[in-house]
Amino acid sequence: MTQNSNDIDYSMLNSLVGYRLRRAQLAYFENFNTTCTEQGVTPGLFGILAIVLNNPGLTQTAVAQAIHTDRSAMVAAVDKLENLGLMERRPSENDRRSYALYLTGEGERFTKSLHQKVLVHESHFEQVMKPGEKEQMLGLLMRIIDLGS
Repeated sequence: MTQNSNDIDYSMLNSLVGYRLRRAQLAYFENFNTTCTEQGVTPGLFGILAIVLNNPGLTQTAVAQAIHTDRSAMVAAVDKLENLGLMERRPSENDRRSYALYLTGEGERFTKSLHQKVLVHESHFEQVMKPGEKEQMLGLLMRIIDLGS
């Protein structure tokens, strides 16, 4: 027999910040994922595009560290973005063993357009917040992130 989730007592779990963060992250990410995949990229690729847009010339390693992903995963991700014509690798001026990442003209246009769509997605979640709560929430989340670092 299947029970309705409204009939389940979550009391212990609902008192845990981590559980609530995870549930909120899942709700948020499901909507965010749809926004990105409609444009042909994953949320992870959007993260790479966003970092490189505002920090052209970073190495693949620096971008991997910025988005907290494995360096080996970056190679495949950058390959995909290059194949889409959105990004290019150039020899790094500071380290001849590394490549610097740059968006192509199309990559810049694409990333800025996707950013606007992501902002629409973000506004969906802001509807439940009162004025000032988004900033408060971002501050609290940053403190939690800093505690884990």
